[in-house]
Amino acid sequence: MPVALAVFVVTVLAGCGAPPELSEPTALPTHTAAPTPPGASTAPATPQVTAPPPVAVTPTVDAGLVATACRNGPTGQRVVQLLRGRAGVLPDNVRVQVRTGPLCAADWQFTVLEVTGHEELQVVTRGQAAAPTLVTAGTDVCTIEVRATGPAGIRALACEAGPAARPGA
Repeated sequence: MPVALAVFVVTVLAGCGAPPELSEPTALPTHTAAPTPPGASTAPATPQVTAPPPVAVTPTVDAGLVATACRNGPTGQRVVQLLRGRAGVLPDNVRVQVRTGPLCAADWQFTVLEVTGHEELQVVTRGQAAAPTLVTAGTDVCTIEVRATGPAGIRALACEAGPAARPGA
């Protein structure tokens, strides 16, 4: 049986011969090609590929990361009015001057007031310029509400900066 199998394999392989690409050519081609003129290309034409038009990418900064001078926030005078009004933090007879701010981060504001005869007063508000809401006011405004829900820019001013490191100090 092994001999029969070996004879079968030899017979099958003998009939195959060499592949056409390995055999020697019997004759060279007889046609001649015209020379290609300089600058002409014989490569097939490829479609022109164009890049899409550039898109202007403008990095956006989260409005709450940094507290900056308020463009659309309440004025210092509006913050003082809030403290003298319904909040009842400041009496009408005390002299108040805005030392820093308001500084805005997202829809929150941070203001520092000089109050004659008293310590500096820090104020955190939030909301619209015409009707800000008092969050907290005092000598230490790093409350749970400010830490938990205030934007990073306000937290940095109210909680992380010491009195000497605050703007205007």
